[in-house]
Amino acid sequence: KSKPKLFTPHPLYDHYGDKEDKVMAMNSLYLDNNYNYLLFFGLIREYKGLDLLLKAMADERIDNYPLKLVVAGEFYEKKEPYLQMIDNLNIKDKVIICDKYIPDEEVKNFFNLADMVVQPYKSATQSGVTQVAYHFEKPMLVTDVGGLKEIVPDGKVGYVVEPEPSKIADAICDFYDNDRMNFFENNIVEEKKKYEWSKMTETIKKLYNDISK
Repeated sequence: KSKPKLFTPHPLYDHYGDKEDKVMAMNSLYLDNNYNYLLFFGLIREYKGLDLLLKAMADERIDNYPLKLVVAGEFYEKKEPYLQMIDNLNIKDKVIICDKYIPDEEVKNFFNLADMVVQPYKSATQSGVTQVAYHFEKPMLVTDVGGLKEIVPDGKVGYVVEPEPSKIADAICDFYDNDRMNFFENNIVEEKKKYEWSKMTETIKKLYNDISK
């Protein structure tokens, strides 16, 4: 407990490529550019709340938008219950599932096509997905669990909501009804500066200098 220590947040994951045109990303993934897309990215486990997001997509208000959800990542549990839920909710036309490991060179396409990255977690500490979203300057919708709200200021770069389908749907509707994208993206450009790699190296240097004194 007596050892010198400093706090610094985890930097951006910036090795997946550059921010690019959304339509170009859609074309790379052979998706219809007449739609807008939300992104759920990463390994699919129960605590990540994909079921909550699927129920939110079934909200009748979502029918007002030309909107689809892209689920990109491997299932680390049985995927059949999710597929059955999609059928039961009658949202097959709203959900695109890419059930595979996403190699580094393809990650940029999924983030570049998205209007917003959604992390409807039921429990969490932190998530690396937020640091990828920051790199690609994408608004985020996260749930109020763990430390997610610490790096996604509500109403500034996205939304922090309770882990409930209706609250997730409320935020999605607000995003499109009030055209929040440009506002959030402009704020992200400033907010992401907190997570530059130089911040971490400066902290390491300071810690080293403190120890060396």
